[in-house]
Amino acid sequence: MDADVVIAGAGPTGLMLACELRLGGADVVVVERLAERTGESRAGGIHSRTLEVLDQRGVLDRFLAEGELQPVGHFSGLYLDFDESESRHPYPLMILQSAIERLLEEWASELGVRFRWSSPVGGVHHDESGVTVELDTGDAAPAALRARYLVGCDGGRSTVRRLAGIDFPGTEPTMTALIGDVELPDLPEEYVWVRRRPAGDYSAIAFEPGWYRVITSEYDRVPGRDEPVTFEQLRQSLIRVAGTDFGMREPRWVSRFTDAARQAARYRAGRVLLAGDAAHIHFPAGGQGLNMGVQDAVNLGWKLAAVVRGEAPESLLDSYHAERHPVGERVLQNTRAQSALVRPGAQTDALREVFGSLMVFDDVNRHLRHMLNALDIRYPVDGDHPLEGRRVPDADLDTSEGAAYVSELLHSARPVLLDLGGSAEVAAAVKGWADRVDLVEARSADELWTVPAVGEIPAPAALLVRPDGHVAWAASADEALDPAALRTALATWFGPPLRG
Repeated sequence: MDADVVIAGAGPTGLMLACELRLGGADVVVVERLAERTGESRAGGIHSRTLEVLDQRGVLDRFLAEGELQPVGHFSGLYLDFDESESRHPYPLMILQSAIERLLEEWASELGVRFRWSSPVGGVHHDESGVTVELDTGDAAPAALRARYLVGCDGGRSTVRRLAGIDFPGTEPTMTALIGDVELPDLPEEYVWVRRRPAGDYSAIAFEPGWYRVITSEYDRVPGRDEPVTFEQLRQSLIRVAGTDFGMREPRWVSRFTDAARQAARYRAGRVLLAGDAAHIHFPAGGQGLNMGVQDAVNLGWKLAAVVRGEAPESLLDSYHAERHPVGERVLQNTRAQSALVRPGAQTDALREVFGSLMVFDDVNRHLRHMLNALDIRYPVDGDHPLEGRRVPDADLDTSEGAAYVSELLHSARPVLLDLGGSAEVAAAVKGWADRVDLVEARSADELWTVPAVGEIPAPAALLVRPDGHVAWAASADEALDPAALRTALATWFGPPLRG
């Protein structure tokens, strides 16, 4: 084998997955069709759950140093409130994708990830023992890598998905949007946020001093998939929608997107898996795409690493589709709704007025906020404790080594059995998994924990936290602890116990 895992695509999803796999002890090669980074800014923000994930790995400060927290969110241009009690990182971080990729690549290099640029995937052949990945490097004979698994993180037009024979059903585009980073010397405002006009809508957002992210959307105009995008097209579109180009000049980058929404029918085909845009594309309302891809990677990474190490059965990989496919479905649905809510016309005007009047209610605002920042996700579970399946709150703890946050216990990407009640049964139950699970004895600094979509609950007596920060098992302080249920959860997620 040339590697345990080959990852196709060096975008945010592929880079995050590479880091997760290296933390789990897997040997990783990332192959990328491009010769080098383009520097294109692309996506522009990180939401709460992704900030939490980066904090769980101890690298969040790198991103906070280059971005700016903004207490502003929206659903189709209608503003959302935030609640600081729901997360240690309640506000989105405004940071360009180009910076995110650079920081993730630096971290990946520190962890020993290998990269091969100018190496588009040209063929995929998998059998019972592994995958052969053919690379079109331009040489007379294509290069090939042999690995145990291949993960396609190669975007919406994924070659890996096509070669693996995975269907990509969904809805066709009904509009087109142009996007570019430009100077706007005549813009009379600091920023424009989804301003609707009879011909469409536009936004102008300042990401850097003097530079604006301009987006125009025109409906029932769908160009050919491979039609070139030019600065003049963006300028003319802004004139049609806004009535002026605001002196637009000096384009750094222009591109196009639509409201096409598609999702892979399955996220795994044998030894080939998909993540990020290779698994799902949608209208980029609310900036959910990059965040969902990073969270795909964090869900998959520890599972794939455990299988590669031989500590967990290959069937563990099936839980990746079972957990992340419904998340993708929900994002496709909410972005379809946001696309419909921003269309021009009197009917949509009326719909937005009604929808906006509902958003003043806390329950509605909270539901939409949780949907966009992914704090309310609950993966399928057998237990009935309100924490099981959900992301663990980043609670304050008192440990033998001093004060700590739950997130600090996850820096090594290992599962954690957190004993908050001093139970001898917890320590006894985990002995068979001592090589794979970190047992931490602590006390909760708070009697109540805030859980998005649930509310406040009593601090648990014990909980088993997966490397991705989701709770696999929890015990209430006011009920008898069930060691058999704990051992079942340990075996389900982290393989059979050691013998002897």
